[in-house]
Amino acid sequence: MRDGNKIFDDLGKLMNDAAGMADGVRREIETAVKSQMERVINDMDLVKRDDFDALRELVQVQGEEIAALRKELDALGAKSPSAKKK
Repeated sequence: MRDGNKIFDDLGKLMNDAAGMADGVRREIETAVKSQMERVINDMDLVKRDDFDALRELVQVQGEEIAALRKELDALGAKSPSAKKK
């Protein structure tokens, strides 16, 4: 009976070691894939999120300024005597 318990103990240790090794392999693969993806992204010369957000905000402000200038131009055109002739 003692030999049966020893076999199960050894089998349990072997499975535990296999699970630990599988976890180590998984971590190694994750690290390798992450490094490769970072390398690919850096090679793509993508814009950083902060830079994109800053540029988007700048374009939005400029769009609002252009809209305001168009309104002023339309108002000046309506007041102009030559605009009334057309």
